[in-house]
Amino acid sequence: MISSEMPEILGMSDRIYVMCNGKITGELDRAEATQEKILEYAMEKGTGKEEGEA
Repeated sequence: MISSEMPEILGMSDRIYVMCNGKITGELDRAEATQEKILEYAMEKGTGKEEGEA
């Protein structure tokens, strides 16, 4: 399933892969998935990369 609707993602998924700029930036299972964690990975804050880094 691919969705940008947070309630749908959190309600229907056992495992969540988050992408940013065409790359997978995070993987969360249902027990650890929160809206905040998903948004961190979606903005690449969860990867340790900062804007402008290669």
